[in-house]
Amino acid sequence: MREIADMAEVLLYHHIQGLTDGVRAFADDLRTAGHTVHTPDLFGGRTFGSIEEGFGFARETGFDAIRERGAAAAEELGAGLVYAGFSFGVTIAQRLAQTRPGARGALLLHSCLPVAEFGEAWPEAVPVQIHGKEGDEFFEEDLPAARELAGSAAAAELFVYPGDQHLFADSSLDAYDPEASALLRERVRAFLASVTPAATA
Repeated sequence: MREIADMAEVLLYHHIQGLTDGVRAFADDLRTAGHTVHTPDLFGGRTFGSIEEGFGFARETGFDAIRERGAAAAEELGAGLVYAGFSFGVTIAQRLAQTRPGARGALLLHSCLPVAEFGEAWPEAVPVQIHGKEGDEFFEEDLPAARELAGSAAAAELFVYPGDQHLFADSSLDAYDPEASALLRERVRAFLASVTPAATA
């Protein structure tokens, strides 16, 4: 018998500026490690040069309508997914990780909502990683919820990086931090390896 890797299937939701080249590159990095990564485009091909412009579009379109597009993308796939999100995408990924049966894990990048938004407690069988910058004005608001989640869930990790950039893991934006992003990706790859145990064949 030999050991073969049972690689993860990841559903990755983009941030408020859209499905940028940087989000695509992040997904490609995980694919290079052998994982299957789905990147639904919730903005219909549109990307925005600033967070403010992206929020303007989302308000006009309807936040709930966009989130429902994200949920619909999950329905097209099977169970056993790792739900991941960049910032705004976390609002979809976290909801699904907490409420959709069969979740294998959750990656919450640049954001974290209170667990009580979607249930009484974080699902015991769903490991989670949270990443953000300590001086990021957006993540600062989420940090209490992130610390509460990290302290209450059996398999939860919170990583806080120095600096104030929000979308620092998106290589196509001015906020990109190569050093912090490299460390984040290393930790994400380790997380995916930990939630996909080897299978025998």
